[in-house]
Amino acid sequence: MSEKIQKILSHFGYGSRRKIEEMIELGIILINGKKAVIGQRVDNNNPGEITIKGEKISIKKTQFATKVIIYNKPEGEVCTRNDNQKRPTVFDKLPFLNIHRWISVGRLDLNTRGLLLFTNNGNLANKLMHPSNKIEREYYIRIFGEINKNTMNILKNGVKIKNSYASFKSIQVINHNKYSKKNKWFKGVLCEGKNREIRFMWKTVNCQVSRLIRIRYGNIILPKNLKLGHWTELNSTLVDNLSKLVALKKY
Repeated sequence: MSEKIQKILSHFGYGSRRKIEEMIELGIILINGKKAVIGQRVDNNNPGEITIKGEKISIKKTQFATKVIIYNKPEGEVCTRNDNQKRPTVFDKLPFLNIHRWISVGRLDLNTRGLLLFTNNGNLANKLMHPSNKIEREYYIRIFGEINKNTMNILKNGVKIKNSYASFKSIQVINHNKYSKKNKWFKGVLCEGKNREIRFMWKTVNCQVSRLIRIRYGNIILPKNLKLGHWTELNSTLVDNLSKLVALKKY
């Protein structure tokens, strides 16, 4: 039996499928001394020699328990393993894994805080991020600007961002600040995770996002007692529920 190289490497924790494809395009993944190509299939029983950046890796099939952790990301941390500007990253405080590596389920931009999921199972990460599964993301959003019913309708119906459209599945005011008519808190739900999508959506209606906090991803809610910069591991029941959400099959 053979499978695509990006699926296999993702499953074993070498990055999301998109990240693996980026590495293939950069020519840093070799199979038996030759540059891999996107979509190349590898025999599970005889994969040959696979190297990433010159380092030989093992993709022997081993049984492992799927782990998922919630990390409460502070503002000011980037969602990359190594940052050229030496900024703190979300991976700095994660627990050590003996097998595989933590894979981030989506990202939050530098100025966004809140719930980030990490897993050691690449298939689960891929399914949770894939647009076709329409996994809900819920946020608290503080807005500066003039807002009326027409503004809300525009955001619900969809706004054009670059070459596509984006819309909130639901959006509602959760706090009317009596001291400022121009600062309001909203709770918004959408089913995509494009880069800075929420900020761009509000910008199209002449409003600015001054605070953005993710509080839910799928059926996982950010615990109120989880401090910024701290993580907690999901129990087996919650991991199973998360897997069922995307109908994850065994590898």
